[in-house]
Amino acid sequence: MFSHIRLSALIAIFLVSAACLLQAENRVLAELRFVPSTSADKGAGVWVDGQYVGYVKELKGDKKVLLLPGKHDIVVRQAWYKDYVTEALLQPGQVHTITISLAKDVRTSPVPATGELKISATPARAAVFVDDQFAGHVDEFDGPGQAMLLTPGHHRIRMALPGYLPFDNVVDLRANQKLKIETALVKGSITEAGSLINKTDE
Repeated sequence: MFSHIRLSALIAIFLVSAACLLQAENRVLAELRFVPSTSADKGAGVWVDGQYVGYVKELKGDKKVLLLPGKHDIVVRQAWYKDYVTEALLQPGQVHTITISLAKDVRTSPVPATGELKISATPARAAVFVDDQFAGHVDEFDGPGQAMLLTPGHHRIRMALPGYLPFDNVVDLRANQKLKIETALVKGSITEAGSLINKTDE
């Protein structure tokens, strides 16, 4: 009888202590918020200290970005736009807001993009890279009227998301050909997934 009471008391103490620690941790951590200016900004991928964390529109609620105080390198990328690069100095408990307004990249490919690639994968929020360049997230290339236009030839396709092992594939597109990739990412540690930073050509 007394052992059960002692056990219940210990569990109650543990739960109260865990709640106090969680509240203390939340007071220490800083939140990073992103405010998009256009629809293109909403779908842009976000990297923090070289690690892909998701795309702008979803980084709120249970997916909000909480970071330790200090300096953090922030990169926001979207296909056909110039990278937005900044450094954030975060204070404990601070909400740091970054307003995103991506500028168009005037560089264009001399070869017309006539091949079509559709991607169906889970999780649908995984980042998609083509030839080591960020192209968007899976959800943008699945469904009616959604596909990626590519130039004919070989292309390296990678899908990656923290907490999952990356998926790699190579496609060989002919002019006006339509292909589809279907897969499900396998869960793994962030260490196994590795760094997802991809630098664009200068």
